[in-house]
Amino acid sequence: MKPEISDFLPYLLNQAAELVSRDFQPFYKDRYGMLRTEWRVLFHLGHHGEMTAKQICEQASIHKTKVSRAVTALEKKRFLRRETLEDDRRFEALSLTPAGKAAFDSLAVEAAAFDASLEDMVGQDDFEALKRMLNHLIAKKS
Repeated sequence: MKPEISDFLPYLLNQAAELVSRDFQPFYKDRYGMLRTEWRVLFHLGHHGEMTAKQICEQASIHKTKVSRAVTALEKKRFLRRETLEDDRRFEALSLTPAGKAAFDSLAVEAAAFDASLEDMVGQDDFEALKRMLNHLIAKKS
């Protein structure tokens, strides 16, 4: 018996991710002119502090080409700065500028409110169960 595409877990996860991401997009795109990958790079730097592009690629599961483009765009928007690492000149330390930190702080508030609205939509128990299951799946596949 062939599974229906609508019941195939990777398909469902992708559909849900696309719909939810599209709903959050106006917060970073309309206000700051960012694309999704730029928002994700900004989020990682805001949350973790100084990182290399390679570290962002690994933590965020984003291809290095996309991270490179996002870093260039965020630098042009003056949201991040690059600094060549003294001990290994092949890598650059990426960090947020004051404008980048302000954008991150503002978007973090919006993200928390957006998360709360999703929780309201599905209910606290299901929301927590979904997050727990997704984190479990991610941990098993990492």
